[in-house]
Amino acid sequence: MTQPSDHPRLASDGAVLVHEPGKPDVPMDLEALVRDDYDRLRIDDSFEDLKHRARFSKEDRGLYEDWMSLAAQRAADRQLP
Repeated sequence: MTQPSDHPRLASDGAVLVHEPGKPDVPMDLEALVRDDYDRLRIDDSFEDLKHRARFSKEDRGLYEDWMSLAAQRAADRQLP
C-alpha cells in the first residue's frame, strides 16, 4: 500500500498525474491551493460540488484535473529556491 504524499505527483515528462476526486491520496493542502480561486470565479458553484460531480461526469472530471494541474504547478513553484 502506498502512503499519501505531501507533494504533487509528477510524471517523468513533467505531466501531472491524475488524482481521483475525493480520494485520500490527494493532499488537502494541494486542493486548498485552488479551492478559493475556483469558488471566487464560479459564483454559482463550489469546489466541493465539482469534486462530487467529477466522479460521474467526464466534463467535470476534466475540469477538476485542470484545476489540480494548476494546484500542482503552484505547489512546485512554492518549492523553488
